[in-house]
Amino acid sequence: MDKNQLGVQYMQDGNWEEAAKAFNEAIAENPNDPVGFINFGNVLAAVGDEEKAVKFYEKAIALDENSAAAYYSLGTIFYSNDQFDKAKSMFETGMRKGLESSDNFFMLGMTLLQLDQGRLALPYLQRSVELNEKDAEARFQYGLSLAKQGLLDEAIVQLEKCTEIDSTHSDAFYNLGVAYSFKENISDALKMFNKALEIQPDHLIAGNAKKLIEQNS
Repeated sequence: MDKNQLGVQYMQDGNWEEAAKAFNEAIAENPNDPVGFINFGNVLAAVGDEEKAVKFYEKAIALDENSAAAYYSLGTIFYSNDQFDKAKSMFETGMRKGLESSDNFFMLGMTLLQLDQGRLALPYLQRSVELNEKDAEARFQYGLSLAKQGLLDEAIVQLEKCTEIDSTHSDAFYNLGVAYSFKENISDALKMFNKALEIQPDHLIAGNAKKLIEQNS
């Protein structure tokens, strides 16, 4: 197993110190290989040293401007710091450089949502769930975005799939209830609000929605 593979294994085990050591050795052995710098940057980002992580990602890009994963990693840092225009640029660049990952499409979609470009976000969120059908959060965000665009039938399909993947996703059940309410399917709406409250008894907006329905029934 080479040093980069070993480091990734340590990362998966949460052993950041040994991961950093392995990636440092990988860089020493292959100083012109951007992979070691990207991996070391990922360790730094994971332990909260984002400023230093950025430098490692930038070094990877300096070595190879087609290092698509480095653009994605930079994008996640910009996103976490509410620098959404910069994040968008990084995710788009990663995509142009050939990064066909569900995570990159998802984060680009989420960034567009933060920039109030909900309709533009839809195809990226859709592509994300196509590439990773078991990602409950991607399904949820895609369904929510469809609902905000008034595409209720399509939204219900995605939110239902989300709850099939994650039966404890209270927000998905709540939003299903909202969608059913808009379609005037009061019985199913009430079931969804009850399910959200069963999972999360302090889900205030689900509780308020349930009361509103019961008062008007």
